[in-house]
Amino acid sequence: MPDEEIKTSTADETARAEPARAVPSGTEAPPPEEAPVLPPEEVRAVLEALIFASPQPLTPREIGKVMGGVPREAWQAALADLRSDYARDGRGLQVVEVAGGFQITTRPEYNDWVRELLDPKAPTRLSIQALETLAVIAYKQPVTLPEIIELRGVKSGGVIKTLLEKRLIRITGRKAVVGRPMLYGTTKDFLLHFGLKDLGELPKIEEFAEVLGEEVDVEGLKKAIEAPRPVEVPLAEEGGEVQGELPLVGEEDPEQT
Repeated sequence: MPDEEIKTSTADETARAEPARAVPSGTEAPPPEEAPVLPPEEVRAVLEALIFASPQPLTPREIGKVMGGVPREAWQAALADLRSDYARDGRGLQVVEVAGGFQITTRPEYNDWVRELLDPKAPTRLSIQALETLAVIAYKQPVTLPEIIELRGVKSGGVIKTLLEKRLIRITGRKAVVGRPMLYGTTKDFLLHFGLKDLGELPKIEEFAEVLGEEVDVEGLKKAIEAPRPVEVPLAEEGGEVQGELPLVGEEDPEQT
């Protein structure tokens, strides 16, 4: 019995003294266990809540940041499923991709009912002159006020002020011509107002004119937008080289996709 105890003790000490065996070359170590993720139906529910609660269109970057523990492929699949579900007939809401993000909105065919609920006395549309000026800016941007007046043949100073107040257009800089007139372009609110993902989704002029309303002069608007820009005298530098468009000092362009 004493001999057996001595042998056992020696074996234990030897085992403790042996270094850990290295993983054979060419053999990969087992991958670490991944953190459990939400089931698909819960990922979809979370996405729906986030899109509904967001005051602005929820961007993919924001989704990835909030749902950091969920693989991108998982929430993308859930988002596609959510949009498909909202697209079914009989729903008053829809999930749309607009202005670089996703938003839950009422369907256009129910807009009149919604307006009646919110404020039946509030003006809901811009004037025809404002809509036509906005269309010229959208398709010709960046564009100056003198160019707009020349293209439309109508004074548009007051209309520009209205569009700026409604945040549908913004000042993007100054053009390097005599007088250095301000340049105007559309905003993210413009994309939201017309349900566009980005400026690349602007439809043909005729189609956009139909969206603006029946009273819009479609042919006149098309002619103005397709017309070449008026010739202006460029502003030369000291060395005689012509300058390009001049940004406004201290102004940063807001993000517009």
